[in-house]
Amino acid sequence: MMNSNSLLITKSALKNKIASLFKKLFYVSVFAVLLSACSSDDGGSDKTASDYYFRAALDGRKIDFYTVNFQGGGNDDRFEQIVIGGFEAPHPTKVGEQLPPSLDFEIWKLGGNITAGTYSTPVDEGMVARYAIQTPNGTILYNTRTADDIFTVKIESISKNGIKGTFSGKVRNMETGAVINITDGSFNLPYMDIVNP
Repeated sequence: MMNSNSLLITKSALKNKIASLFKKLFYVSVFAVLLSACSSDDGGSDKTASDYYFRAALDGRKIDFYTVNFQGGGNDDRFEQIVIGGFEAPHPTKVGEQLPPSLDFEIWKLGGNITAGTYSTPVDEGMVARYAIQTPNGTILYNTRTADDIFTVKIESISKNGIKGTFSGKVRNMETGAVINITDGSFNLPYMDIVNP
């Protein structure tokens, strides 16, 4: 049986949890806006050809991601920032349905240039990977915000035509400590076009 002090602690914990969920929802909303802002044009730039893909195994579960997008930019035709992300399934067609889980990573090199090579957290401080699960109660977010969460991206080629490479690592839920291991990640994407498997 709970006394009034236990009830106050429970209300306080609930309040902190709600604030944390709203913060996570903000990050996922930003990612969703970035992807939706890059919709196809009337010329049919959506890519469905098997030449383009973004895939990985999450805790051994193999996924070909949908609504995938590679974008980036910088000064003097350099890539000072890139982001690649997609969803586990197609977007819902009915109003009110939850978005499917999403995976994305971004690399920032302000004043520099992202070229072919290997990038890894936490060494590359301007790099983060995220996995987000939408629920009726908010977003459950996993990311690479601790020194133990190594996530590596190997870029084979990058240009305004597209990007190709591999990735692997782990992302962690900061509240529960739960980890998702990401293996066999690979991508071959055009620049700024939406890709579906």
